[in-house]
Amino acid sequence: MPTLARDRYAAEGVESEFEPGSRGRVLRNRRSIVRVRDMQSAESAALLDVQRWALEHFSATHRFTADDLCLIHKQWLGDIYEWAGLYRTVNIGKGGLMFAAAPQLPRLMQNFERDELKRFTPCRGFDALTLAKALARTHAELVLIHPFREGNGRCSRILCTLMALQADFPPLDFSPLAGRGRAVYFAAIRSALDRNYEPLETCFTRVLARTLRAHAAA
Repeated sequence: MPTLARDRYAAEGVESEFEPGSRGRVLRNRRSIVRVRDMQSAESAALLDVQRWALEHFSATHRFTADDLCLIHKQWLGDIYEWAGLYRTVNIGKGGLMFAAAPQLPRLMQNFERDELKRFTPCRGFDALTLAKALARTHAELVLIHPFREGNGRCSRILCTLMALQADFPPLDFSPLAGRGRAVYFAAIRSALDRNYEPLETCFTRVLARTLRAHAAA
């Protein structure tokens, strides 16, 4: 997979336009937000709203599709970015990796629906081990495809939480993937490039264990 230069993100085309006055730090948006902190707050508030919406919209027996992911993304960021819910039309990379080429996204998402979503959802009856494997593969493949201009990781976490709820687990606590676990998580994503999902399965085993402990203590 090609590497990028030192840029955190690299992109070309209309989706690479920045909001005037943001000094190239905030993507062009519907709210004319120019400060990074304000955009982070707007996206986080909208994320809480879409999580509540998704819990009501998708049933425990729902088999997810690529269109569902577009709908979740649009429901989340549609009031902020005009391209929300649409596959990106630009090539982007992060952390030294280039994600899937934009022209390949429709085909790759069809394959993702066939190979991951139809195989692993709904997750009814999954035990912790089976669920960790399902979450690891689904999350890895979606993140590596990176179908949207922004918000792919967070959109994937919503999907993972919905899958966990289908298996009668509580909403996921992703804290094991933060802090010291962040480097381990990124290394696990890199391993998935070679179809090695075991490191990410370990990450999600920790997520599920943490989720259950937090739920029991509540």
